[in-house]
Amino acid sequence: MKIFLFILLIPFFGDSQELSFVEKIDLNTNQFIGYDSYNDLFYVKDQVLYKKTTSNLYNFKDFQLGEIYSVDIVNPMNIAVYYQDFNTVVLLDNKLTEIERVEFNNISEFTNTSQVTMAANNSLWIFNIDLQQLELYNYRSKIKTLVSQPINGEVLSFASNFNYCFVLTEEKIRAYNIYGSLLAEIYNEGFQKIVQLNENLIAIKDNELYYIDKETRESKKIKSPEITIKDLQLTQEFLYIYDENQVQKFTITLPK
Repeated sequence: MKIFLFILLIPFFGDSQELSFVEKIDLNTNQFIGYDSYNDLFYVKDQVLYKKTTSNLYNFKDFQLGEIYSVDIVNPMNIAVYYQDFNTVVLLDNKLTEIERVEFNNISEFTNTSQVTMAANNSLWIFNIDLQQLELYNYRSKIKTLVSQPINGEVLSFASNFNYCFVLTEEKIRAYNIYGSLLAEIYNEGFQKIVQLNENLIAIKDNELYYIDKETRESKKIKSPEITIKDLQLTQEFLYIYDENQVQKFTITLPK
């Protein structure tokens, strides 16, 4: 579903963040994934994952697994491609060559997943939709660890890094660490999607963009001209918004 987003193109005031337009990059694709730490571009077109570098174009495809639901590029050397319909994640190296795959239908303790992303120590963040729980699965030891108690409601969005995972439902945003601690609960003020970097959150709500402070957990609205958003990524220096046939790039300053 497309969302109309508003972004401020001039600096914020006071203790807010700065956001300013940098450039537009032409891209005709089905799904914008983002840029990794080497500034290589990832996107999905016609069920094929592409990685575009300054000198090469790599691709990965497995049509038998259907549509690619999500791709996690937090570790450029170990990329997680998640196929929700087949309850499977495929791990790829930096040339998009398959390293291994995890088929959750076939593990010793069957797990029906709706979200899968990378975590630390050879583990994956997974959301178990039968138990409505956040879990960690170590694909080396084949051991699954419970992270959360049952979470009420549908998961609307999932944002994570190696050590932290944020789960957005209709009622709340919940923050967990890799040790299974619930760090924070924030009431969902109508947010539809979240992205994160260094535990800073940016959320979308009714055509507007919000920054959620990682210390106070207060949300601050960002206003701007209208942009039709299809995909969104937050990196160390930039906010990327995929708008139909182009990526719009903004600089952003976040607290350390």
